[in-house]
Amino acid sequence: MSGTCAAPDGTAKTIFGLAPSTFSILLALFLGLMPLTVILGGPALVRAAGRTVGFYLRKKTAGRRAQILECVKSDLAAWKEKRRDSDEWENVEALTTGGVDDGKRPADMEWDGIVGFFHPFCNAGGGGERVLWAAIRATQKRWPNAKVIVYTGDHDVDKNAILSRVENRFNIHLHPPTITFLYLTTRHWVLASTWPHFTLLGQSLGSLVLAYDAFSLLPADIFVDTMGYAFALGFCKLLFPDVPTGAYVHYPTISTDMLGSLDADSPTGQQGVNAGKGAGAKGAAKRMYWQLFAKLYTWVGASVDVVMTNSNWTLDHITSLWGPWRRELNKPGAFAVYPPVAVEELEKEIDVSESSESAREKVLLYIAQFRPEKNHKLILSAFKEFMATETPATKGAKLVLIGSVRDDGDSKRVYELRLLANELQIKDSVEFHLDASWPEILDWLRRASVGVNGMWNEHFGIGVVEYQAAGLISVVHDSGGPKRDIVVPIDGERTGFHATTSTEFAEGFQEALQLEDKLAMRKRARKSAQRFTEEEFAKKWIGAMEMMVKLRRK
Repeated sequence: MSGTCAAPDGTAKTIFGLAPSTFSILLALFLGLMPLTVILGGPALVRAAGRTVGFYLRKKTAGRRAQILECVKSDLAAWKEKRRDSDEWENVEALTTGGVDDGKRPADMEWDGIVGFFHPFCNAGGGGERVLWAAIRATQKRWPNAKVIVYTGDHDVDKNAILSRVENRFNIHLHPPTITFLYLTTRHWVLASTWPHFTLLGQSLGSLVLAYDAFSLLPADIFVDTMGYAFALGFCKLLFPDVPTGAYVHYPTISTDMLGSLDADSPTGQQGVNAGKGAGAKGAAKRMYWQLFAKLYTWVGASVDVVMTNSNWTLDHITSLWGPWRRELNKPGAFAVYPPVAVEELEKEIDVSESSESAREKVLLYIAQFRPEKNHKLILSAFKEFMATETPATKGAKLVLIGSVRDDGDSKRVYELRLLANELQIKDSVEFHLDASWPEILDWLRRASVGVNGMWNEHFGIGVVEYQAAGLISVVHDSGGPKRDIVVPIDGERTGFHATTSTEFAEGFQEALQLEDKLAMRKRARKSAQRFTEEEFAKKWIGAMEMMVKLRRK
């Protein structure tokens, strides 16, 4: 921690006297047998066992909780002394959507509990992380006395390095004294590489192990998942029924689109990594497995107190899966909270006018983490087809790929993409920029003419909103959030282009670069982006948090 207070030990040495790895294996076996336990012992026995474990964890971590509170108090005193001439955090503007006291300030402004954010990959630098940090900033401003815990598995970086990256990558400035990072030792349990078979179920069971790791460090007063680990939220309810839970769902773990993709003749049968794999005995088994998993996913999702989704596309899927059971439990309906995008800053930093057109280059820009689902290979193939046309639009054209690299798997992926660009004979027209800073990204957004997104069923597409706010003409996959929420007509006219195949993307590149009136579309795109400001996100996030704070006060 910053300031004068030494950080509390943020990793578990033993759990019930066992090494974390040994305990993780035993816990995974227990969780795998839980359905049988429910059948034989009944739900009441499971609930009683869960509450007993929860009581033990609270007692076990009481000392760490007291230490964290003392450290926050010490760091706050040091911070105020250092900045005694500044009132930035003393006079906080409340971005409230709810009750006020005498019309002047929120009635529960002084709530000082601990909010735990479950985000094991908090230093990844992607769109999901922007949501996390913007949510924490909004929470800090609304409840300046609250304490924030971030459960992360990023052992290679400390608090100062993480917050510095947040400022550098997202230009989000947080209040360090009230933030504490607790480091998880079991993050490998949620990696796809850990579960080469039955990956969906394996990662979900792994998230329970990871959640127990978090709870053994410190159970929070409010527990929020911002990565999509619904099973962790259900586990929290089992152990701590009085702890309000919140989910910000970027992407449903399983969806009707995924189930449909197994059938080669369905509308989604040609999309995704499992496209058309529902044939034969093996395919039938996979279909049954996914259907059973969908029921389990629905069961845990129904237990979450407050559910937010990042787009209407995600909302539709979550509502179809979780909605019926949530209504039976009298839980509020899920609602869309668009991710925060630096729209205001982009409008300030990047000019969109007649004079700025001369600074635009024939750059096709793709901002996305180097993950398989982002489908960089499709965009490289499309760019090859586009360049092969040798039309005037191709002269001097360049494809620029910008994204963060999380681990060795991402690094290997970038290497393979470089090889592919070489094989396609377009390497001289393709650039890779890894872990680019925000100023670098701004520079490319200022120079580029076209923004690209190649992911099928992208849950939202923060990068696409950044394209629009910067005045780029978007060519995006004809699915998910980019199709449903972002690249939509404004004033009855287009703000970009949709495509599915490499040929359609190539045609989209061609059409975007040879538009006669590019500026008119750029202005429409910028107008469209005003729906996704950080202020709008903060207001809706605070509304959701107020629901959880009220539940905690009951």
